[in-house]
Formats: sequence, C-alpha cells, structure tokens
Amino acid sequence: MRWELDWIENRARLSPNKKAIIDEDTNKSWTFDEVNKRSSSVARWLQGQGIKKGDRVALLAPNDISYFDLLFACGKIGAIFVPLNWRLSEHELNEILLDCSPLMLFIHKKFENMYTSLEAMVPSSYYVGESRYDDEITALVEKGIQCGRINELDPLAMIYTGGTTGKPKGVVLSHQSIQWNSINTILSWNLSEEDVTINYMPMFHTGGLNALSLPILMAGGTVVIGEQYTGQKVVNSIEKYSCTIILLVPTMYHLLIQTKEFQESQFPSMKVFLSGAAPCPFHVYEAFQKKGLAFKEGYGLTEAGPNNFYIHHEEAQVKRGSVGKPMLFNSIKLKKEDGREAAVNEVGELLIKGKHSFSHYWNNELATLEMKKEGWIHTGDLARKDEDGFHYIVGRKKDMIITGGENVYPLEIEHWLAAHPEVDEVAVIGLPDEKWGELVAAFIVLKHPQSLNEQELRGYCERKLGRYKIPKKFISLQELPKTHVGKIDKKKLKDFSIQT
Repeated sequence: MRWELDWIENRARLSPNKKAIIDEDTNKSWTFDEVNKRSSSVARWLQGQGIKKGDRVALLAPNDISYFDLLFACGKIGAIFVPLNWRLSEHELNEILLDCSPLMLFIHKKFENMYTSLEAMVPSSYYVGESRYDDEITALVEKGIQCGRINELDPLAMIYTGGTTGKPKGVVLSHQSIQWNSINTILSWNLSEEDVTINYMPMFHTGGLNALSLPILMAGGTVVIGEQYTGQKVVNSIEKYSCTIILLVPTMYHLLIQTKEFQESQFPSMKVFLSGAAPCPFHVYEAFQKKGLAFKEGYGLTEAGPNNFYIHHEEAQVKRGSVGKPMLFNSIKLKKEDGREAAVNEVGELLIKGKHSFSHYWNNELATLEMKKEGWIHTGDLARKDEDGFHYIVGRKKDMIITGGENVYPLEIEHWLAAHPEVDEVAVIGLPDEKWGELVAAFIVLKHPQSLNEQELRGYCERKLGRYKIPKKFISLQELPKTHVGKIDKKKLKDFSIQT
C-alpha cells in the first residue's frame, strides 16, 4: 500500500501515546498506537476470511469504536467500508445489501434481535460490541498484512443516501476524497492536536465520520464517541472531556439551549459550536450570543466532503444564516438555469468542485452523470453570494425534506401511501418546525371518506418506512390543488399549511 494513504499508521508513529478515541458511555480510551493496532488486526482478520481489494464490508451498529476499526482496516487492504443506517426499516436495509452485495456484515450485539433477515443477505456475518470481538482482533497483532497496490482513487467507503426516486444511492468515496476533505478541513478550520470533539452525529452518515471525526484524528486530536444524545448529557460531557469543538444538527441545539445545564455552564474549553445538516433557526444564534459563545453554520453533502465552507464565528453573528466562503482547496460556483453564473445576491444552483468530491454512485452511472458534470457536483441546492463573498443556502431545487438532520425524499413515501387501496391521492411536503427543522406532512385524499384514521395510516407506514420518514402530520383533503398542467401544486399546500 502507498504509505501516504495509510495516515492512521503515520499518525500512530507521530503520536503513539496520545489519546485518540474515548467512549462516552464506558469512558474507555484508545491511543493512536492502539487504534492503529486494532485496525491492523481487523485487516488481518478480514484477509483471513477471504476479503480482498474491492470487496464490500458492511457494518450495522450504533456509534462505536468498530466504525474506526473497520474503516481503517478496509483502508489498509483496499476493501470498501459500507456503514448502514440502522434507522431504516429491515426492508430498506435488505435493498441496500442487495445493491452493494457485501461479503461480510458486522452487526452490533445491540441489534442482534432487531434485524432477523439481514444475515441471510450476506455470505458471512460477525457480531461486534462484545468481548469475543476484542479478543479475536487483538490476538492477530503479530501477523502481517498482505497489501496489494492501492491507489488514491480506489474506493474506501460507500455511504448510502436517499434518491429522488426513493431508491437509495451508494455514494462511493475514494481514499483521495476522504483524505482531502480532512486536509481541507484541518487547514481551513485551523484544527490541531489540541482539539477535542464529542460526536453525537450518527457515524453511518458522512457528518458523523467525515465532518469532524476523521479531520480531528488526522490532526492528532481526540474524538469522544457519543451515542444517546440529550441536552443535559452533552453539557456534562463537554465539560468532562474539555471539548473544544462540536457539530450538532439544529434539532439538537433546539433541545440543548432549553436545558438548565446550558444556562448554567460557561463552557470554558469550547472554541466554537457548529451546526449542520439543515438551516438553523435564528433563536439558536441568539441563545449562544447571549452567553458570549461562538456559534456558526456549515454546509455539506455526502457527495462533497461534507465540508465546503468556512466562516469565522464573529462574522457568523453579523451575517446570520451564512455558511461563509469556500475552503482552501475547493471551488464554488452558482449557476443559473440559463447556464450563466449568478451575480451578487442572485440565486443560482450551488456547484462544488475539488479533490474531496465523490467518485460515483454505485451501480448507477446515469445518476452519476446527472450529479457530476465536468468535475462539478450539481448539488440541487439553491444559494446566493453577497457583496462580501459570503454564501447563503436559500432553498432546494428538489423536494428533499431535512427533519432532525435526516434526509427524507417525499416520492418514496408518496409511492408507499399511494399503494394503499383506500388512498386516492397523496402529496408529501416538509413544513417548518422549531424542533425538527422540518416535519414530514402527508396530504391524503381518500377514496371513501373517513375509511382510514391517522393511527391506521401511521401503522401502515411503519411496515416499510424508517421511523424518521413517517409523516408527523396526516392532513385529509377532499382534493389536492393542481397546477394548470395538472400537476399537484405543492407550493399551494405549503402556503395553505402555514396560513392555517
């Protein structure tokens, strides 16, 4: 393997005894030397199971050390790490396993009885989160890894994200894309070995792995693995571990600022609080400003980093809602529908380019060509740039809903609800919500009035959809508004909902 790609090995050589990872629940910690030895042992174990370059290795687990074990292990032998979203239904997970066809599936013991059919989808499975796992991987420390030639453009990870058709897409991230996202973040955000973060973002998402965890580890800092988030818990852990930087979604901040612990803490170790995944309400900015704490927003997507902008926290208070300026090693362009670049304060589609961008969608060449053109990622998000060069995300071209930091695509829910024999028409939109950022709302026209109630509709959705995709509101209408060409007019639905 090219040693510059195995940066965890190099970091372990530079900072062998520095704490790299801490588990919040158990308070167990691992140095960089121990993290590297664990991943090397897992790599040897995988090779012993016949895993080779290009093979997929999947993981279904809550936030856990096994994410780092497997990601770094796959990096050492050229395999592809596929973290699975445990919030999805069993049906949805089966579809993903069919698509990526992993040779091995690792399942955390906490999910042992939750997903009964998954093991049948893969040739081999193994349980993590128990003593047997630790014993077996540490027993292989002395054995060598047989490394083939690994190129920086070879795939390292595949993170599944939803699609507008409802079918999940595997976003393939190369060694280059993950490494350059970290380098770009370290240099643009001024991260160092002194930084400590606690990660409550799910590690099956790019935000949990790539936004802060990997950049901070590359810089020689410390990552605390958090799992069950509560506002009270995060304050206590920030103080306990002397955290300097944290990334949360707006829903988490909404809960955090209401706690007694937040009001009473001065957060002496914290440099900055970061918000991502969805636009953040201004009342969150105000809560941090009152306490004299640095707070700002970022922007990203699985296909691009996810880190793309930088803004100083003092500028963030003056230019609320801005994600800032492009980082050191990526380019940003705002493109109008007619192909020209948007002028100052003019809205255009956000295009991103850089070595941190994804390689392709797994088994989906058409979607790749639509998303990535001449090296530019067409995000589908709309943005504007002010006269000082600061960017603002103003909306989405697509109908994607972001609720509690999770991406939800209405068409998938509409297809499932429309399949119910009593449903005549359905439209799903996102509505503004103080807690969730947006909530999923379904407008239903029934074939026979009052033939279904909200509880029955929710139960029907639970049969196939992940919990966060299930509408929080079911609104019954006699008919759905249509445009002049006969399409359902979602703008009218949203206006109607806000007015009422």
